[in-house]
Amino acid sequence: MSDLAKPVADRLLGIVLIGLAAFVAVQAIHLDVPFSYEPVGPKAFPLGLAILLAGLSLVLVFKPGADGHWPHRAQALRLLVVLGLLLAYALLFTRLGFVPTSLLVVAALARLFGTTWGKALITGALMAVGSYVLFTAGLGIGLPTGTWLAAIL
Repeated sequence: MSDLAKPVADRLLGIVLIGLAAFVAVQAIHLDVPFSYEPVGPKAFPLGLAILLAGLSLVLVFKPGADGHWPHRAQALRLLVVLGLLLAYALLFTRLGFVPTSLLVVAALARLFGTTWGKALITGALMAVGSYVLFTAGLGIGLPTGTWLAAIL
């Protein structure tokens, strides 16, 4: 890839991401909730993410990077595994529940990046339970317990 093409690729990606941010913002604005949230409604989070994405995308447009090297084969495979784990997390989140799914995915990610199985499982358990408590008790957000647990109870 020539030096001229590198900034073009970054700028093109930045423009596409600005379009994605605009799409998310429009969808968030049109989000209709039947009851009121105080002080911040459900529109705030996607709007905030859209603004952050647009701002960071502008950096790509106006200050493109100079490095355009593709990752080595092992690193590319690791990135694909991370993508697969995140996809599995999204698919299993409601079926398996927040805590078990988070524990498994965080442990797998920790293991993928070189930690031992023991440390990976401890990290997964602490992250899963800690974030569950933070979301449910601290923020009052209900998280799925999983359909398998509902069937047992």
